[in-house]
Amino acid sequence: MRKDGSDDDSGDFRGRKRSNETHESKTDPDAKLYRKGKTASELRYMGHTLSDNRHGLVVSAMVTNADGHAEREAAKVMLNDARQVTEDPNVEVTVGADKGYDAQEFIQACLEMKVTPHVAQNTSGRCSAVPDAIACSAGYAVSQQKRKLIEQGFGWIKTVGRMRQVMVRGLKKVDQMFVLSMAAYNLVRMRSLGQIRPRLQ
Repeated sequence: MRKDGSDDDSGDFRGRKRSNETHESKTDPDAKLYRKGKTASELRYMGHTLSDNRHGLVVSAMVTNADGHAEREAAKVMLNDARQVTEDPNVEVTVGADKGYDAQEFIQACLEMKVTPHVAQNTSGRCSAVPDAIACSAGYAVSQQKRKLIEQGFGWIKTVGRMRQVMVRGLKKVDQMFVLSMAAYNLVRMRSLGQIRPRLQ
């Protein structure tokens, strides 16, 4: 519906422009119109996770409103939390991420938190914000390979966790459901890891 209450196009709305500035959902105002990839704009939330690159376990999860900056902003929050709980402030912390995180403000934020950004370089018509010294390191190549583990959690909660289309409304409730689902995924993941790597006798 229109935010000014004058919504008179409840029928066929093809060809009519809608945006978060002019319209909002009647049933869930927290959900925002967002286009992901080549899909059509739909009412969405954005789920974010941070996982360890050794076992693929989710160490942090959160849901935010959907917009073009949410992924990087959420990543900074979760990385800062991870950095704070590190017992040794001098221990090296790295983060692997795709090209969408190759932005100067994100790379700089990582460096200020003493987190080495192993972010995929985006050189399509632009200069990457990731220093070449980092991109040429051995750890960078490992992080780029391991970062794909994070997709397994999302795949699990969309199918087994039934979160492809959430049944609750409101950012707080969706966030709670997302975090709980990721915790359940971790339990399943740990069981699988235990079967692959039996305890030494």
